[in-house]
Amino acid sequence: MDIESLCAENGLRLTKPRRVILQVLSSMEDHPDALELHRRVAEIDPGIALATIYRTLRLLEEKGILEKHKFGDGPARFESADHPHHDHLIDVDTGDVIEFRSDEIERLQEEIARKHGFSIVSHKLEIYVKRRQ
Repeated sequence: MDIESLCAENGLRLTKPRRVILQVLSSMEDHPDALELHRRVAEIDPGIALATIYRTLRLLEEKGILEKHKFGDGPARFESADHPHHDHLIDVDTGDVIEFRSDEIERLQEEIARKHGFSIVSHKLEIYVKRRQ
């Protein structure tokens, strides 16, 4: 489902600035922070303020439409919440975020939780990496 439909289902008003922000969010394939999102939005409509970006991101996160990630000590970054579960590799030199999924890692996590008498309710895996020289 697209982000605009999710907003409508959640009763959010779709103002002109929000439509532009949603257009950019719908086309993203990475995990931008608010400043990067603002840069992309400003290419379409330079009149949209950074404060509007922050308000919209906060609202979309509150409604469960976007997920906010804090990778290390960098700025908060965002991605759509309607994607299948995945984990992240974070390049500590460039800040690039690579999504991946491993059935083996998922199986091991379940096994470890079970051995300790637990069932996994939720989890996230972030692996901080450096390119080999």
